[in-house]
Order: sequence, then structure tokens, then C-alpha cells
Amino acid sequence: MIMPKMGESIMEGTIIKWLKKEGDHINEDESILEIGTDKVDTEIPSIYKGKLKKILVHEGDIVQVGNSIAIIEISEDSIKIVDNVFNDALNDNSSEETKKDKEIKNESNKFYSPLILNIANRENISMKELDTIKGTGENQRVTKIDLLKFLEDKSIKISEPKLISRGNDTKKIVLNENEELIETDRVRKIIASRMIESKQISPHVTSFVEADITDVVNERLEIKKKFFKKHKTPMSLNPIFIYCVYKAIKDFPLINISYINDKIIKKNYINIGIAVALKDDNLIVPVLKNVENMDFLTIVKKSNDLIKRTKENKLHPDELSGGTYTISNIGSFGNTMGTPIIMQPQVAILAIGIIKKVAAVVEGKNGDEIKIRNKVFLSHTYDHRIVDGALGGKFAQKVAYYIENLDIKSLIG
Repeated sequence: MIMPKMGESIMEGTIIKWLKKEGDHINEDESILEIGTDKVDTEIPSIYKGKLKKILVHEGDIVQVGNSIAIIEISEDSIKIVDNVFNDALNDNSSEETKKDKEIKNESNKFYSPLILNIANRENISMKELDTIKGTGENQRVTKIDLLKFLEDKSIKISEPKLISRGNDTKKIVLNENEELIETDRVRKIIASRMIESKQISPHVTSFVEADITDVVNERLEIKKKFFKKHKTPMSLNPIFIYCVYKAIKDFPLINISYINDKIIKKNYINIGIAVALKDDNLIVPVLKNVENMDFLTIVKKSNDLIKRTKENKLHPDELSGGTYTISNIGSFGNTMGTPIIMQPQVAILAIGIIKKVAAVVEGKNGDEIKIRNKVFLSHTYDHRIVDGALGGKFAQKVAYYIENLDIKSLIG
């Protein structure tokens, strides 16, 4: 049994807990262990029926994707399955790398396929740098995944400013009277690391825009019962915000980018992350992918399903990666506005505050009037290395415009 691939950008995982012990009989599709990544914790099922003969890695170990983690003694009715898997593996030998010419040996006696050399040449990776990459392939051969992971790590290191030592990072903790020490869990440590990383990489600037959401609130209240009865899913405010952000991204595509090594990577797809609070108050950000291909009704259904499965811990690892822009509904915590931290390698994030009824001056037929209106603050934080105040502010204003002028009835038909 090998460490499974947990997602497009995930190269390793932590063994959290073995659910079976050596000698236990296991059925096909029965969960055998729990693996954690920086994205999600997942129970991994066995693809064979048989006996767990030997556990090769321990709880707490960090294991690379593709490495062996256990030996399973399979039963006879699983032999056919193994034969199929073996045949698939043989077919994989005609993949992108092995379809190329034979591997090439360099002066350091390491072998590299033409594919690896082509990527290295395109990315200006010297042979000396190539020799430093630890390969996970057969005979420690450098694979495409190894090289892409190296490029990803290199990009982050080049982009980050030098860490500033604060002198007391490893200072011994001395508790005073009426104090207690609480160990942080793995998820909190990951969040802390990501937040520090983002602030080191990107100079954060936040613009604030107030939107009048009265018409949307009233229209939603008017249709929500009929909508639920017809579509079996609620008409919440989240998909409304997602749709308006998507519309604004289409108007300002340079918000939908990454900025790495002084180069702009423009995304011609829109994957919107949605920050969701869990029962333990930790935030997790599932990603609604390819929103540009969805109509409003599809956004409602798919975002509701994504948020529901997030709270039930039923996400797939791939649903936690690949975001190009993120929304955080801080209004659900009763917050008016905030300064959210960017999800790297994105360049912007929008926080949506609580909707409040306020007395506001509005233009009427007989001049200015004071009316009760529903208002919300949009807090747009962006990477000031690449997003100037004009772009960051205009984008937030455009989101507000779409919220204020949204006609839900026309969108749902």
C-alpha cells in the first residue's frame, strides 16, 4: 500500500492515526488509516481485501506521495484486482516521461529524462541545482513531481523577505500563577505558519467600500420559500456574494493572478475560495472551481453543497486547493469590517461584514430623504506589490455595484 495522491499540489501527508493494527483483516474500501495534509484530514480505504501484514510508517511520520506505508497480504479474490493494477502500471510506462528518449546521464552520474531536462532548461534550473533535488522515483530518479515541487519551493523562497529573528522564538516558557499552558493542535500550527508566510510575502493594503444591499435582502426574503420548495436548496447570501465577485473579476481580470519571481501568472479560469468556520472555530477554505462556466443557479447549488460538506468534514482534498480569489464572510461573526490575510499565491481577498439596518440619506422624488436601509461594508485586501490602490479600490466598488443592482428573479427565471 502506497501513500496516495491527495490533491494536485499535495506532495506529502502526515500519518495521523492507524485505524487497523498489524494482523487485522481488512475488507476492500474499509478505512485503514487517517492521513492529514495542510489542506484536510482524510480516512484512506484499502483497495484490497486481506490482512494488514506490516505497518511501515508510524503515527506522526511525514510521508511523500508514492512511498510505501504498509504491506497487505491479499486474499485470493483480490488477485484479479492486483493484476489489473499491475497492468495499469505497465501502461503508465508509456506516460509523458517514458515516451521520451532514454534517460540522459550527466557528469554527476545521475540520470535525467529529456522531459526533466526540458523543464529545467525552460525554468533556468542549472545542472548543479538539478543535482541537489532529492528524487522519489525508482533508484532515486528525479520525477516531474519532484522538479515541480522544487520550483514551487524555490518560488516561495525567492519571493519571501528574510525572516527577522525576534530573539525570543525559542525562549523557555515560565508560567505565572493562574496561568496554564495549552498545546496548539496541528491545524492551528498550519494556519499560523500560513498567516506568517503570507504577511512576509505580500505587503497588505485594505480598501473599504459600503454597499446598500436593501433591494437584494428584500428580494431574497420574498422568494426564498418558493426557491427552496422548487430547488431543494436555500437561497442564502453567500452565492449572491460569490456571483457578484465573479462578475467583478471578469471586469478586472488582473485581480485573478499570482505574482511569483517578478512575473504575473494570469488565470483564465475563476476558482473562488469560500472561508468557512468549523465547530472548533478554525477556518477552512474550500474552493468553488471554474465559476466562469456556471450560471447563477448553478453557483447557488454548488456553493451550498460545498459549504455543507465542509462543515460535515466530507470534502475531497482537491476541493481545498487551486483558488484564485477568496471571500470571507466575517459578518457571520458579527464583525462590521476587517483586514483579512491573503491566501497565497493569490493577490487579493474580500471580507464581507455584517448587514446592518441604518438610517441613510437617499435621493427621492422630492429631494433627499432619510430611510432605513440595509448596508454592508466590503473590506478588500490586496498585495500592493502588484495591485495598486486604484485597481484594488475599483474592484471593491464594482462588487458593491453588482450587489446593489442584482436582480435575483431574472437570474433564476
